[in-house]
Amino acid sequence: MGKVLAIANQKGGVGKTTTSVNLAASLKVTRKSVLLIDLDPQGNATMGSGVDKSSLDKTIYEVLMLQAEFDEVVVHLEEAEYDLLPANGDLVAAEIELISVDDRELRLRQIVDEIRDRYDYIVIDCPPSLNMLTVNALVAADGVVIPMQCEYYALEGLSALMDTINAIRDQLNPELKIEGILRTMYDPRNKLTSEVNGQLIRYFGDAVYRTVVPRNVRLAEAPSYGKPVIKYDRKSRGAIAYLALAGELLRRNDEATARAMR
Repeated sequence: MGKVLAIANQKGGVGKTTTSVNLAASLKVTRKSVLLIDLDPQGNATMGSGVDKSSLDKTIYEVLMLQAEFDEVVVHLEEAEYDLLPANGDLVAAEIELISVDDRELRLRQIVDEIRDRYDYIVIDCPPSLNMLTVNALVAADGVVIPMQCEYYALEGLSALMDTINAIRDQLNPELKIEGILRTMYDPRNKLTSEVNGQLIRYFGDAVYRTVVPRNVRLAEAPSYGKPVIKYDRKSRGAIAYLALAGELLRRNDEATARAMR
């Protein structure tokens, strides 16, 4: 059964979509079968995967609203090689329409449960807000990967996100856990970065990934070419960082599985 990871942080500009796209591509390089779900109405993960969001006849919106089946909408990407459930601005309507639906928090989970056996990993790119779409992602997920910059306001946002995760765990998804905290746009020369980094490790310990994602021009350029960075410049620091993240994530999961079998 595939593992479902929500990439979440209600603060924008922290590298959430960059992480979703590049983690999906890096897991695929390790020969895992991967589905990327774009749950953000901005459709940036869709565009960053090489799909024109404006040309789509059907998106995850139709799947969520039970107007289309998963297999009618999923896109099999030739270059990036993972599968994509795409999104565009139509998804804004889902936030409103889901409010009047029974079991509205469970809609994405019901969809994911039907197809999770097809994949080793399902990665969900969440919108940059704690809305009904994000709640759906957290209810569907086994774990949450939290990308964040090492800056003061990021710590405040992390506190709010942790409250939401705890509430979801208590009420809707008791198996939900923090998969890891990923430090993005990392610059060790910055004094504030070092201070926030110290606080993160002090409070969250092993939950903080050893892998850090540096500021990297090639990583920033790749989405404009509709490619994960590993397909744009495999030797770049950004590509190497996300390959390392995929490796660290896989090792953690193997260790957790081994502990559970003892």
